[in-house]
Amino acid sequence: MDAVRVATLREVLAGTRWPTAARGFARTLRSSVEPQGGGLLLVGTEVYEPWHMAAHLVDESTWSGLPQLRPTLVRHRARPDDPAHLAVGLGRIEAAGRGETLLVVAPQRPRGSLLERVHDARRAGATVLALEGGDPELRSLAHEALTVTAEDEVDLDTVQHLVSAAAGENGTPARGRGTFRDRLSRLADQLTAPPPARW
Repeated sequence: MDAVRVATLREVLAGTRWPTAARGFARTLRSSVEPQGGGLLLVGTEVYEPWHMAAHLVDESTWSGLPQLRPTLVRHRARPDDPAHLAVGLGRIEAAGRGETLLVVAPQRPRGSLLERVHDARRAGATVLALEGGDPELRSLAHEALTVTAEDEVDLDTVQHLVSAAAGENGTPARGRGTFRDRLSRLADQLTAPPPARW
């Protein structure tokens, strides 16, 4: 999602908790990934793979000059003949440890052994973050969670856009692209801001 659309989305959601909550969660995500030696693992549920979140984080990583935001997408049904970036299976979570961050995106309650693997990764020292739809067990495993339920005014996809955009903010510019993007984002925020009140 480009800077103008993100700014518009933030304007639409102004007055709700979501822009601030997404920035807070993104700040935790950004501070938990290690620039050297660590990694960001991104996993969904058996029925939901967070493709869009992965793509947005790759974009933000490039634009902001924060390579540590580039996630490894962990898949429930990865096959050895898949391309390398799509062939990472759940065993990778079992190998996660200190210095790594595991981001779980789960609109519904995770099934199967995912929660056990997340628990093991946390015990091994990985930082666990969750964007989730109201599962108390997953929330209790996470160091930080952002919960989006059916009663909220936004859906989990919208929150993923807000979080991924905020994660790349204030990064070191990559060959000048981050600087232009930051300016564009500020300009979009100014253009979509309501006019000042006249008394």
